[in-house]
Parts: sequence; structure tokens; C-alpha cells
Amino acid sequence: MTTRVIIVDDQAMVRAGFAALLAAQSDIDVVGDAPDGAQGLELSRRTHPDVVLMDVRMPEMDGLEAARQLLDPPVGVTHRPKVLMLTTFDVDDYVYEALRAGASGFLLKDAPPADLISAVRVVAAGEALLAPSVTRRLIADFARRRPAPRKDRAALRLNGLTPRETEVLELIARGLSNQEIADTLVLAEQTVKTHIGRVLAKLELRDRAQAVIFAYESGLVTPGER
Repeated sequence: MTTRVIIVDDQAMVRAGFAALLAAQSDIDVVGDAPDGAQGLELSRRTHPDVVLMDVRMPEMDGLEAARQLLDPPVGVTHRPKVLMLTTFDVDDYVYEALRAGASGFLLKDAPPADLISAVRVVAAGEALLAPSVTRRLIADFARRRPAPRKDRAALRLNGLTPRETEVLELIARGLSNQEIADTLVLAEQTVKTHIGRVLAKLELRDRAQAVIFAYESGLVTPGER
């Protein structure tokens, strides 16, 4: 199956370079590009891509607002693409807010070409793209500088998890991969995937990225802990 992609970035050379790289892949089809969030939103609604590569900072409408509108569309709009944020910084409040809005992850613009191709495939498959080391810095840095909202409500939602599911959520938030979680808890990787699915369903979270944020905001994981 071919993955349909659009690229939204205010730099023409970035759009052209990413488009050429991705279009060379037999399983990826670049169906358009746009120079700002507003045009990217319109393009997405018209072309229905599977994945939107979205720059964070752009004129007219930034990537954060565009991501919000794509992932929480108005009544009557049913298409919701996966959104992969592009940034030049590995710790960025805008990226954090985009993850809260439902973006599937983020990618540094200077990442190797193979990482870009892999990122599109990972996100298209429904997984969140969060490099463990960067995830820990990004979320922990933000959590240190801004108080977590309404822990009481989050705690009530945590009560619905089994002890094992709570353990799995904590390890996700610490940046462990499925295999690392399986090794830590002495479980099969497929069992870990099952637990993650249940955690997301019970907490009404869209994906792994939102699970990481929920764990920090609920107080399950405290910045600086290991």
C-alpha cells in the first residue's frame, strides 16, 4: 500500500529536498506541498494524505495551529491524517503542544535521509515517533517549567489501569521501546503491545506520544526521575 504524503514548510528548498527523497521510494507518494499552515490545511482537506510533514514555525498560520485544526476538524470533516512535526530544535514548547494536540511525533530537520523515510513509514503505520533520549528531554524540560494541569482528574483515570498496565505506561514515559519494556518486565513483546493498546483505550489517548504526556501530567512520572 502506498503512503500519501504532503509537506508543509515555508522553505522551498526544504520542501523540494524532502519531496525528491520521499518520491524516490516505491511505497511513498508525495501528493503536494504548501508554504504555510493555512495552505497546508487546505491542501490536506483536498488531497487526503496519510501523513503530513508539518514545520513548526511558519507565517500566516504556524504548524501548531494547523496541526490542531487537522487533528480536531470541524463537524462534517472526517479525514484526520497523521501529523509529523518538523523542527530545528530538539526541545521546543511548540512541539510539546503539538503532541498534546495529537501529532504523532517530531523529526529534526537535519536528521539523516534514512530517518525521514523511516519516520514517514512508522507514523503511517500508526506508531508514534519519539526518540527515547529526546522524548525524556522534551517532556521533562517542559514539565519543569510549567505546572501540570489538574492531577486529580488524571489520577482518577489512572485508577482504571491494572498494576501491570500502570507499569507499562511508566516505562513508555521513560522512553523505553516495546522490546525494552518486554525485557524489563520479562514479557513477550506482543504482550507488551497488547498492554499498550489497553492503556490507550482506557485512557482515551490517541497514541504513544499522548501516553507519554499523560504520564507526566498525571504525576505518574516526575521530571528528573530515572
